[in-house]
Amino acid sequence: QVQLVESGGGLVQPGGSLRLSCVASGFTFSSYAMSWYRQAPGKERELVASITQTGGRIHYTDAVKGRFTISRDNAKNTVYLQMSSLKPEDTAVYYCKRAGPGDFWGQGTQVTVSS
Repeated sequence: QVQLVESGGGLVQPGGSLRLSCVASGFTFSSYAMSWYRQAPGKERELVASITQTGGRIHYTDAVKGRFTISRDNAKNTVYLQMSSLKPEDTAVYYCKRAGPGDFWGQGTQVTVSS
C-alpha cells in the first residue's frame, strides 16, 4: 500500500533552516508529481510547493518563494523541502502528498519557528 513518511521537523529560531524529507513506498515514485502542504493551527491546509516527476516543473506559493526549495531523488523515493530564513508564520504541520489518482498523504511533521 501507498505510504508517505515525513521527517525533519522540529523547533527552530526565526531565520533558521530545516530540511524536511518524505520517503515514499508502495508505488512507482518516479511516475508521480509530489507536493508539500502545511496546516497552521486554526487555518486550512495550504499548498506550499510541488514538483513534477522529473523535477522539470516546480511551483511555490508566494509566501515561501526565495526561501524554500523542493527537490526529489527518484533513486531514493524521497522528496525534500529545504526551508531557509524561517519565520514564525511558517509554524505548521507539514505534509507530503502524492499526486492523483487517489488521495495519499503522510502523517505530517511539526515545524515550530520561535525564539
